[in-house]
Amino acid sequence: MPFATISVIGLGYIGLPTAAVFASRKKQVIGIDVNQHTVDTINRGEIHIVEPDLDMVVHAAVTEGYLRATTKPEPADAFLIAVPTPFKGDHEPDLSYIESASKNIAPVLKKGDLVILESTSPVGATEQMAAWLAEARPDLSFPQTHGESSDIRIAHCPERVLPGHVLRELVQNDRVIGGMTPKCSELAISLYKVFVQGDCIVTNARTAEMCKLTENSFRDVNIAFANELSMICDKLDINVWELIRLGNLHPRVNILQPGPGVGGHCIAVDPWFIVSRTPEQAQLIRVAREVNDSKPQWVIEKVKLAVAEFLQANPEKTSKEVTITCFGLSFKPDIDDLRESPAVTITQQIAATHPGRVLVVEPNIHELPAKLAGKLTLRSLEQALAEADVVVLLVDHKEFKEIPATTLEDRKIVDTRGIWTA
Repeated sequence: MPFATISVIGLGYIGLPTAAVFASRKKQVIGIDVNQHTVDTINRGEIHIVEPDLDMVVHAAVTEGYLRATTKPEPADAFLIAVPTPFKGDHEPDLSYIESASKNIAPVLKKGDLVILESTSPVGATEQMAAWLAEARPDLSFPQTHGESSDIRIAHCPERVLPGHVLRELVQNDRVIGGMTPKCSELAISLYKVFVQGDCIVTNARTAEMCKLTENSFRDVNIAFANELSMICDKLDINVWELIRLGNLHPRVNILQPGPGVGGHCIAVDPWFIVSRTPEQAQLIRVAREVNDSKPQWVIEKVKLAVAEFLQANPEKTSKEVTITCFGLSFKPDIDDLRESPAVTITQQIAATHPGRVLVVEPNIHELPAKLAGKLTLRSLEQALAEADVVVLLVDHKEFKEIPATTLEDRKIVDTRGIWTA
């Protein structure tokens, strides 16, 4: 049977669901992660991230013996690399995780194996990965030198799933398959067809890399328009939420909703990968990124103004006696993922500059991460509402949408998502 054993390197928000879905199709799956706690958690049949239904799929896969995790790579027939690709310095892509994963799996590669880079990557990263593998294993041949006759097949197949819907979208979404040669693409399709019900669309590796970056840059540019519009409307004393509702009545207009910035590991990061490769050409993409990156500071200034207005209305109080409550920390509603979250940036800044108490409500986490612990206090929704003087809505979690307007009376409100002030 082809692909009797599949190895997934990086057991995070993409790697673990992918490993679990393969295992649910009765494939032997070896998950590799550098974090021992992650490995131990999965081997107990539990999960370390929040994703609907994933706990049940992982528990079943581990219990039935189809999924296990370890810190050391082992031989397999296909290797999927799903490690982080952050940026460093002046928004330069950091490929060190891909390099480390490549060098770790190189010793266990054998003729006929397939290596797929799933990590969102700058254009050329798949070829770079192939070069690292070839350097580590001169006894094997690779597509960049031996084309269709290579011992190892290599492809780039970016994920394109929505947190909170990952299990469904992994199966149902179309998949872009970018092999370094046609045979590489062919083998990658046969692997994904183990569970993918959507179409597998073939292109080359560079186009596949650029496709994911383009999708997220398109979203980023459109969000930047909405965020810039919100700042313009604030200056002109116009309700941006009403304006967007009216504008979207036009049959060919679909303006997105503004927010406190842009978060997550994809939209907030991927456009910089294009800018880093083509700085002279990617002018609109760069400006959109700068608009979205500037929005958190704009929100912080609105919070300072709200505190000043509260003190003006309550002259008997000092700023040290003003309690600010920040609602939401994740980068999007109803998930626990705090990566690149503008809500985290805003909350940290408020805590660093406000002399009074700063409370946080985040229903999807049980404790604050180390970088937020200290001056910040995690509160239940009821406690935070009872104690708040200034309320800052940063994420439109479903729990927050259910708060009655009467509960917010006599408080200064900064609503970045338009659920209380639209």
